[in-house]
Amino acid sequence: MTQPRRMIVGISGASGVIYGKRMLEVLRALEIETHLVMSNAARITMAQECDFTAADLEALADHTHSNKDIGAGCSSGSFRTMGMIVAPCSVKTMAEIANGTTSNLLSRAADVVLKERRRLVLMLRETPLHLGHLRNMSAVTEMGAIIYPPVPAFYTRPQSLEEMVDHTVGRVLDLFDLDAGTVKRWTGTKPASA
Repeated sequence: MTQPRRMIVGISGASGVIYGKRMLEVLRALEIETHLVMSNAARITMAQECDFTAADLEALADHTHSNKDIGAGCSSGSFRTMGMIVAPCSVKTMAEIANGTTSNLLSRAADVVLKERRRLVLMLRETPLHLGHLRNMSAVTEMGAIIYPPVPAFYTRPQSLEEMVDHTVGRVLDLFDLDAGTVKRWTGTKPASA
C-alpha cells in the first residue's frame, strides 16, 4: 500500500496562527490533502493577532473538522495519513498529548498519529519554560513526536516576517520529505572578510 498524500494540520491557541495558515497554503501548493482541526483557543488567538478569519483559514483546507467531532475520520488509526503538524502548538495541547488526554479531536488525532508510528511535529510556542513543560516535551519526544519550536534562522538573512515564516514551514515539511521550495539551504561558511 502506498502512503496517501494526506496531512492533518492542528492549530491550537498559542501565538503564531500564521504558521498554521502558511502551512495550509504550502501543503495545498504541494497537492497534499489537508485535514484541519482548530481549538477554540486558536480562534481567540487568531482574532487578536491576524487579519484573516476562521472562515478564511478553513477555506485553505481540503477538510475542516470540529474539535468536538471525536468521531471524525482522523480520530482513527485506519484513516491513513502522512502524519500531523500542530502549528502552533500550545503547552496545553502538548500536555494533553504527552498524557494521553484525548478529550478533543486535536489531541485524539495526535494520539492516533503516535500510536500508528506516524510523524507528529509540534511547533511549540511558549517561553520561558518551566519544569512541567520540559517534562512534557521529554514525554512526547519519547513517544515519537518531534518538538519543533518556530525559531527563525538568521543565517538566511530574512528580509521580512513572511520569509522567516516560509523558512520555518519549509524546514518542518522537510521532516516529511516534502520540499516546499521555501528553504534557503545552508551551503557552508563564507570566508571572513578582512
